[in-house]
Amino acid sequence: MTTSTRGTRVPAVLVLEDGRTFRGRAYGAVGVTFGEAVFSTGMTGYQETLTDPSYHRQVVVMTAPHVGNTGVNDEDPESSRIWVSGYVVRDPARVPSNWRSRRSLDEELAAQGVVGISGVDTRALTRHLRERGAMRVGIFSGNALPDEGTMLAEVRQAPEMKGADLSAEVATKEAYVVPAIGPDGESVPVGEARFTVAAVDLGIKGMTPHRMAERGIEVHVLPATATVEDVYAVAPDGVFFSNGPGDPATADHAVSVMRGVLERRTPLFGICFGNQILGRALGFGTYKLKYGHRGINQPVQDRTTGKVEVTAHNHGFAVDAPLDKVSETPYGRAEVSHVCLNDDVVEGLQLLDQPAFSVQYHPEAAAGPHDAAYLFDRFVSLMEGQRA
Repeated sequence: MTTSTRGTRVPAVLVLEDGRTFRGRAYGAVGVTFGEAVFSTGMTGYQETLTDPSYHRQVVVMTAPHVGNTGVNDEDPESSRIWVSGYVVRDPARVPSNWRSRRSLDEELAAQGVVGISGVDTRALTRHLRERGAMRVGIFSGNALPDEGTMLAEVRQAPEMKGADLSAEVATKEAYVVPAIGPDGESVPVGEARFTVAAVDLGIKGMTPHRMAERGIEVHVLPATATVEDVYAVAPDGVFFSNGPGDPATADHAVSVMRGVLERRTPLFGICFGNQILGRALGFGTYKLKYGHRGINQPVQDRTTGKVEVTAHNHGFAVDAPLDKVSETPYGRAEVSHVCLNDDVVEGLQLLDQPAFSVQYHPEAAAGPHDAAYLFDRFVSLMEGQRA
């Protein structure tokens, strides 16, 4: 049961599973929520963050102190709803100011039942998560809060992110088509596109098929439960595996489908969760990062060109692949194509003997940098090469 906090000073408490607590005021809906506490370093794009399905079952701490100043509009969401389990801000805007704003962020959170907390020292909280790692958290708000011992016990009973299988919970239930966009900016009739791509939705963001549509690609978005037969029923020129939430170690079905695509040597592109799926399909392991990468300012080097990109990230797991050598896999030779310059985390993979590659970050980056937009062109080049 949740209610709006707009115009009130309802008390709220954030409780981490290690016992650290932060007190503040309710923001958004009043109630109780649980999730994994993570922090996002982006100074803009909070609306895209909130609606990113990859944040399912996570409580997002914004490191930028002032949030909500541009309000909420109806054009920027990456999906049909807010997916974060909870939201933590230091200094929420009292009055939004932007010509596209339709309502305040507080109103939108309340309308969608998202429990948040404001007035928290987010710098101290972020430092704590960097030192101790991402962990379970609860936000409790209302005038009759439980005692801290009870709240802590409830937090420790919440499910952990490690071992969580979440893609099917956020993916589309029915297949749909995003038409290609022609040079005139109008949609191309279905079946007349330059290329056709089957996109397996593991938690896809709306901007991703749009970026492909801009390049003359007709995108058939398929549920996470799609089979290899479903993928090839659309006669794809290429296959795409999207971002998504949860632990890649649980994604056996997606790995099986990807292996079916690799066996057919169809051009393949994966983003974020899709990168981890490719890693597993090639025989590499995955592991949970201490606190992950989340934000729109992460430095990544494309090792194939030597160029450094500023990129948008949202991942708490990574692929365990060797950085210093080419690996032999059941599908030919593979190498790490991109690496994070902060911590040497694998940020991309590519096969050398067939047309398949992936990146751990988000080249569609609706709210962030566009340094990596060329990756969609690289996917087009693979499909052109295969057709030739």
